[in-house]
Amino acid sequence: MLVVMGLSGSGKSTLVRCLARLIDATSGSVTIEGNDIGAMTESQLIDLRRRKMGMVFQSFGLLPHRTALENVAFPLEMRGQDRVSRIARAREMLALVGLAGREGYFPRELSGGQQQRVGIARSLAVEPDIWFLDEPFSALDPLIRREMQDEFLRLKGMMAKTIVFITHDFDEAIRLADRIAIMKDGAVEQCDTPERIVMAPATDYVAKFTSAVDRSRVVHAGALVVPVEGRSVQGPAVDAGDTLHALARQLLCDMRDHIPVTAPNGAMLGLLDRAAAVDIILGPET
Repeated sequence: MLVVMGLSGSGKSTLVRCLARLIDATSGSVTIEGNDIGAMTESQLIDLRRRKMGMVFQSFGLLPHRTALENVAFPLEMRGQDRVSRIARAREMLALVGLAGREGYFPRELSGGQQQRVGIARSLAVEPDIWFLDEPFSALDPLIRREMQDEFLRLKGMMAKTIVFITHDFDEAIRLADRIAIMKDGAVEQCDTPERIVMAPATDYVAKFTSAVDRSRVVHAGALVVPVEGRSVQGPAVDAGDTLHALARQLLCDMRDHIPVTAPNGAMLGLLDRAAAVDIILGPET
């Protein structure tokens, strides 16, 4: 999952529209399964979008005169799928996003968060291999937004999809991203893991962009592992996948200079430098 970030006007939405060829790129190429989408005919492109791509945008784009069920079934109708199978699929998708029982509601009868779930269900109905989401949660209030992030993480864990997600919220990016691309003036300044973005910014702009980020919530124990190299390995280990924020109380109370770090399968990865971890949690000693 790639999260694209940047200030307004940096080119985030334009980039995603080029990837889906809603806008023709002026140079370069976009290939999907070895096929250059810039060279596709209009009919080939329509077929690609119908069968391989799902899109969710900030404006929900629901059809006001159709129920939630009919909105979700709409792209399948456009594909020519028979009514029985498309309605069954739409019910399945609405249940997946937690809207079972609201199939007959019109958009005006649903909350903003529920409308967004309908939009997500509609994009998933076609079983896309590639999922584009352009600031889908930015119009929601904080509680609903958090709920939708939780829902999205649940869906992400259930399905194998290539996902490009645009947001201007760094906390949201950290929660969701495998990699983050930070854009400025139409160019990607850095594309890396969340940890590398905050710990090793490639440019001054990236450093400034991430300066207010709580690094303890981003950096995992595994990122600070050093080789054992004859050092003593004693006592309980910490999990490489835990953030320093999650381990903060344990690290502040543990007096060992180096703490064993293990992978999820229990294998020893090395040692965590406790002083370096505490500096990230509390800030360097002055």
